[in-house]
Amino acid sequence: MQSKPTTDYLKQSPAPLFDTLEYLNNFIENPCQSLPNCTQDYFQAAQFLRAYRGSEATFSSYRREIERLLQWSWWIAGKSLNQIRRHDIESFVEFCQKPPATWIGIKNVPRFLDKNGTRMTNPAWRPFVATVNKVAHSRGETADPKKYTLSQKALQALFAILGSFFSYLLQEEYVELNPVAQIRQKSKFLRKYQTTSVIRRLGETQWFYVLETAEQLAANDPQHERTLFMMNALYGMYLRISELAASKRWEPQMGHFQKDMDGNWWFTTVGKGNKQRIITVSDAMLAALKRYRQSLNLTPLPYPGETTPLLPKIRGQGPINSTRQIRAIVQDCFNAAVSRLGNDGFTEEAEQLKAATVHWLRHTGISDDVKHRPREHVRDDAGHGSSAITDKYIDIELRARHASGKKKKIKPDE
Repeated sequence: MQSKPTTDYLKQSPAPLFDTLEYLNNFIENPCQSLPNCTQDYFQAAQFLRAYRGSEATFSSYRREIERLLQWSWWIAGKSLNQIRRHDIESFVEFCQKPPATWIGIKNVPRFLDKNGTRMTNPAWRPFVATVNKVAHSRGETADPKKYTLSQKALQALFAILGSFFSYLLQEEYVELNPVAQIRQKSKFLRKYQTTSVIRRLGETQWFYVLETAEQLAANDPQHERTLFMMNALYGMYLRISELAASKRWEPQMGHFQKDMDGNWWFTTVGKGNKQRIITVSDAMLAALKRYRQSLNLTPLPYPGETTPLLPKIRGQGPINSTRQIRAIVQDCFNAAVSRLGNDGFTEEAEQLKAATVHWLRHTGISDDVKHRPREHVRDDAGHGSSAITDKYIDIELRARHASGKKKKIKPDE
């Protein structure tokens, strides 16, 4: 039987339910006293999230969607998880597309705060966050809750996570069906794409200026040798930002550069899905590594089993373990390159570079290499699950298509 919410949560924001991985064992007792099964709902959700503790990024994504579902089902729909049906999931998705303003924040803040050794909910936290893109932010624009939108990528993730969650609950015999699987017309929410989307990457001039800017920074300040190496590694080995930062899952070390019996160098990393792979180290990348190690007063090349952090902290001991710090370092280099491009008259390239993110360097490296290397080799170095993903970086057909249509006339010749 459905229970009605005791509080009008359309007029106020709910409190967070799940803390960080470090504090995941901190259970909230009676999270919703108006529903008899909410405690069991909460326990099942926590057990499900615990399975993703091997990857902080994956855990955070799953926590966000499961937390929103519980908050909506308890305090908006007034239902426990075993009462949710297909039409409820559709209502929830529509709710996520346009949540009430009281549920929307304008910046990411921690869910919980430490106060005198006790974890307390952060009153500034909201389930949804309105953002502005980098270009708009650089122009002084601020986030507006009234303009909150849920992207197609976010919708796809929402359906995938909810489907996985209810599949788990079905296996645990906590629910009798998977309501997400019953939705046959997901197309009313999810857009289908007839053509491959354009890969976001740097142009040749932009990459030249970015790399040259990193070299100039390093020449002026030896600490920026680390910046230069980052740029080389992100582009030259297609690394993701999470593959450069140390974590509980993997700590990149100098010894992960290794030479095989044929004298070829490889770099070992652990990427998405906790999958370990080896990456081809080109002669240019090996030269970049030698330069970087020289700046750290190390031998030109790593010795087998060397545990020196790949990206050591400038201040303090140990490796960089924050993707946010790496992102900030790369962004500083991008900003300096934007300024140089503008000063040299490349106004359009400068404006486009303002929108670039760290991940664009990976895209750029793959796109440039797939023009010259066998796609299977690029696929394995990039860690793509299939050649179809690598094919998205091959834009020969798009170029030919545009060339054939570029001179199409609208007004006939007289």
